[in-house]
Amino acid sequence: MTCREAATAVKYTFMLSLLLVSQRNLNAQNFKLMRFDEDYTHLKDSSRTPYEKIKYFRLSQNGLHYLSFGGEIRQEVDNSHNEDWGRFGAGAQTYVLQRYQLHTDIHFGTRSRLFVQLRSGLEDGRKMGPRPIDEDRLNVQNLFLDIIPYKDSANTLTVRLGRQELQYGSGRILDVRDGPNLRLYFDGAKIAFASAKLKLDAFVMASPAVRKGLFDNSATRKANLWGVYGTQAVGSSTNLDVYYLGISRDTPFFDEGTAKEIRHTFGARLWRKGKGFTYNFEAGYQSGKFGNGQISAFGVSSEIGYQFDRLWGKPAFKLRNDIISGDKRRDDGNLQTFNALYPNGGYFGMNPQLGPANLVSIHPNFSCNFSPRLSMSLEALFGWRQSIHDGVYTPGGMLNLSGAGSDRRYIGTSYITTASFRFNDFVNLGLGLQYFQTGAFIDESVQNHKDGFFVGSVLSFRF
Repeated sequence: MTCREAATAVKYTFMLSLLLVSQRNLNAQNFKLMRFDEDYTHLKDSSRTPYEKIKYFRLSQNGLHYLSFGGEIRQEVDNSHNEDWGRFGAGAQTYVLQRYQLHTDIHFGTRSRLFVQLRSGLEDGRKMGPRPIDEDRLNVQNLFLDIIPYKDSANTLTVRLGRQELQYGSGRILDVRDGPNLRLYFDGAKIAFASAKLKLDAFVMASPAVRKGLFDNSATRKANLWGVYGTQAVGSSTNLDVYYLGISRDTPFFDEGTAKEIRHTFGARLWRKGKGFTYNFEAGYQSGKFGNGQISAFGVSSEIGYQFDRLWGKPAFKLRNDIISGDKRRDDGNLQTFNALYPNGGYFGMNPQLGPANLVSIHPNFSCNFSPRLSMSLEALFGWRQSIHDGVYTPGGMLNLSGAGSDRRYIGTSYITTASFRFNDFVNLGLGLQYFQTGAFIDESVQNHKDGFFVGSVLSFRF
């Protein structure tokens, strides 16, 4: 894609937004992270604009059978310097990422529905070509059938079959990964129970291999993710999550080596959001088999914050801390490296260079809403290796830099600034700037090491 083509795409994004906003009595809602969670039945009996008609298109006289259409256009322009810390000569590069998504939600009464979503992800300009999270020209993102065998005024039981996205907790261990160009999906089955205070899901999934072409992603016949996740409301504002997650991978690559991995994660999370004092505590233990060896790993995360709701801008301060285990002894066959499974790609910054494995981090954060449309955050992330016998990992859990060449712990510090401006209900602009200052471990392990710098912009249009 040329710069002119990228500019044309941005122009059409604004034109579509202006077309929607120009309609009177527009009844737009806040779009959800998981688009299949949106509900437009409130439009059934209202006088509707052309936009509202595509959000709720009646298929029956009583309005219980209906269609809903939606989509997203996202244009991202990034400039990075030394994202590899000088190891492979990535240097300076500017590249463009594009995401297009289109979905339809078909409801067959109150007990069944079909959700279909297509996606296209494109990349242009990276020196080393697109990453696995960058490009997939055309593919099915969601294609599932919901069947509701039981429903009353307080409880619902749903069976979901097919290709679907998953999102649990704060994204530390199982996240849809909305930050990267390609969102994550699985093929499988899920049973979900929901009541006023309890949500309980059980699922068996397979993660298909992603290829770059047209509808060429190969399905995986063998399940490689299974689990149970429950959330219970405790009091008026506190919630407790408890979960078990299992994975099977044939060739994961750790500093300890490569072998078949069967891993079981047992975890809990206690959290509170909203005004005033907030917190988010999570702990997990992992066991299993790594080849002929044993897995024993742990991860502990905390976030404590306070939002001054009565002050201008509603400023909020947060302090995050992570202690995530690494391997204790190299080449002994056993593994103590924590595997975060499918974490949020942006948990450690807009362009993260550290992943949640063999890591001790301190992460202060300040955010402020300058207006209903404009918000900004400032943060820093200080990272150390939890074990000097293990390396540094990517956000996706792959080994980035072996620890064999150094006994230093300090990896480096990221300084991050982000801003978000909402033009209207449909268009949002995100800006991010990140500077990574290498620490003693990288300085000792990478010859001619260099600090990293990243600046990016994301313009998104949803309808």
